[in-house]
Amino acid sequence: MKRFGLVLIAAILGSALTVGTFQLIEQKQSKTFKIEHISGAPVIGAAYTVNNSGELVPLDFTGVAEKVRPAVVHIKSTQMQSAQSSTDPFGELFDDELFRHFFGPNYRYQSPQPKNQQPQAQVGTGSGVIINPDGYIVTNNHVIDHADDIEITLEDNRVFKAKVIGADPSTDLALLQIKATDLPFIPLVNSDEVKVGEWVLAVGNPFNLTSTVTAGIVSAKGRNINILQDRSAIESFIQTDAAINPGNSGGALVDLQGGLVGINTAIASPTGAYTGYGFAVPANIVSKVVGDLKKYGMVQRGYLGIMIHNVDGNLAKEKNLDVTEGVYVDSISAQSAAGDAGVKAGDVILAVDNTHVKTSSELLEIIGRHYPGDKVNLTIDRKGKEAHYEVTLRNRDGKEKMYEQNTKDILNVLGVELEEIDSATAKKLDIACGLRITNLQNGKLKRHTEIRAGFIITKVDGKVVTTVDDFIKNLENKEGGVLLEGVYEDYPGKYYYAFGL
Repeated sequence: MKRFGLVLIAAILGSALTVGTFQLIEQKQSKTFKIEHISGAPVIGAAYTVNNSGELVPLDFTGVAEKVRPAVVHIKSTQMQSAQSSTDPFGELFDDELFRHFFGPNYRYQSPQPKNQQPQAQVGTGSGVIINPDGYIVTNNHVIDHADDIEITLEDNRVFKAKVIGADPSTDLALLQIKATDLPFIPLVNSDEVKVGEWVLAVGNPFNLTSTVTAGIVSAKGRNINILQDRSAIESFIQTDAAINPGNSGGALVDLQGGLVGINTAIASPTGAYTGYGFAVPANIVSKVVGDLKKYGMVQRGYLGIMIHNVDGNLAKEKNLDVTEGVYVDSISAQSAAGDAGVKAGDVILAVDNTHVKTSSELLEIIGRHYPGDKVNLTIDRKGKEAHYEVTLRNRDGKEKMYEQNTKDILNVLGVELEEIDSATAKKLDIACGLRITNLQNGKLKRHTEIRAGFIITKVDGKVVTTVDDFIKNLENKEGGVLLEGVYEDYPGKYYYAFGL
């Protein structure tokens, strides 16, 4: 009986504990499934930064993203091409250059096409940044190069046709304008003051995904990645790890105050998509190029007239230099501004106007912001001794003056260098006179016609031209269509090329 009482008491206690345990589980389960809603939750920064007042504040990108997105546009660039080449039976073996050698400069292989087949449209897309409320947009030259039609879509879905004000292949920048006013825009900052490690946002339209924002930091400055195929290329990119992809070209790289740090231009990628780093043209270069394109229709740029490359430990050892940083002067060109000022091959440029330069890209960026006729002071190391030289910069032709609007610069707008043919050549070709294109660069003629170097211009809009001055005068203040007539020395017949100014 006593044992039975103990068993009964144990059973009662066990039951009580079991009930208590289930009650606790039910309470916990009811708490687990309880759902609470919080409205107006503040954004919690993952990191902190210091504002202009020196206060520690949460790092938040929402404000700057909202501010800059309306000023970044989508660009659709359309180039019309003849319906050909896709079924060209010779395409795998030969190119047009070989056939032109035999059949003349205007030869184009045309594969058989239906009679009514229309030209094919090649469409590319990119981004642009509104930098002025009156519709001025800066983008990359490669986004709109050779385009027959440029369409701009704003963030509010309004669509405009764009006019090309000017382009600069040397920096891969172009200036466009649309017919609109009171637009949101992004002001430019002094990119010299941007620091490595500073937060930045990349804004653009990668893969046609409009108004995309990514965040990162400035990873490096003054990068040269050798992507611009122009003889006067200036590459001094800002490197960032903010994600940049195809379609971001021409978009904005901004700081946390919403200022334009640079124009996104390229990525370092073995796949064609983002793999870690992107590159942007610094805002100070953008400012110089855009200002010149707006004022002159071309970029007025000063030149030192030297061949250069970076100094490193290997070069210092090879050349027996006393420094391991700076820009080595490999050779002096003809009509060199630096050479005439006293700079010699073998010198190392250490600074420009007391601004230290470690690489050739930094030197090109600083000099490229100046105009022909500007004076700069170079600090030179020559065999261990420091010297200073004042250099008056020159234009590409070796002269200490800028090209005049609507005169000499028309040749640069067209992208040509001309020379008058001699009487023997004129007699041989049975023409009275003419101007031979000795050099064809990236300009209106190369972009919009099939003209080739060596073409001899005999008439402009039906008027005979005998000198380069005649040619320039015929195109002074010219607007609208222009027709060039002339001949090639090695091909029979006359040829005509039309373009617009």
